[in-house]
Amino acid sequence: MANHKSAEKRVRQTTRKTAVNNQVRKTVRSFEKKLRLAIASGDKTKAAEAFKKYESKLGKAAQKGVVKLNTMARKVSRLAMQVSKL
Repeated sequence: MANHKSAEKRVRQTTRKTAVNNQVRKTVRSFEKKLRLAIASGDKTKAAEAFKKYESKLGKAAQKGVVKLNTMARKVSRLAMQVSKL
């Protein structure tokens, strides 16, 4: 339990930031799921469109520090390979 005003403020800030970060992660995961479904269906145009949106969302999440940059690069690289193989 926070005993100082500054500590109480940090608790409020952390709670807010955690909620925002969880929402961003949830959005990125849903875009990844859509992309994987498009890849599984075998439709190249649909997969390319989904990949473009996914890459954008994941890049923004990495810029804000929600996802690490290397994690973003790894996921984008692997999914780009799968899309290009279609």
